[in-house]
Amino acid sequence: MESKARIVVYTTTYCPYCVAAKRLLSERGLEYQEIDVTGADDLRRWLVEVSGQRTVPQIFIDGRPIGGYTELAELDRSGELAALLGSAA
Repeated sequence: MESKARIVVYTTTYCPYCVAAKRLLSERGLEYQEIDVTGADDLRRWLVEVSGQRTVPQIFIDGRPIGGYTELAELDRSGELAALLGSAA
């Protein structure tokens, strides 16, 4: 799946859901930027403000927060991820 959408994944080094989210994106052939927020309290605070979530991963597509791994997997299963990325292309 080729996309011009910008995907950013905020992760920590010790998060199994982060690994799962990156694996799903890679399996779909999607490029993403990973930002490690391990120990970056300022970035973690910003993530909570922007996404309303305290957990990682937090995934953004073209600046829009879509949630974490569970939400990403559901978007993928339902076909909405492809539609979302297609509309961003």
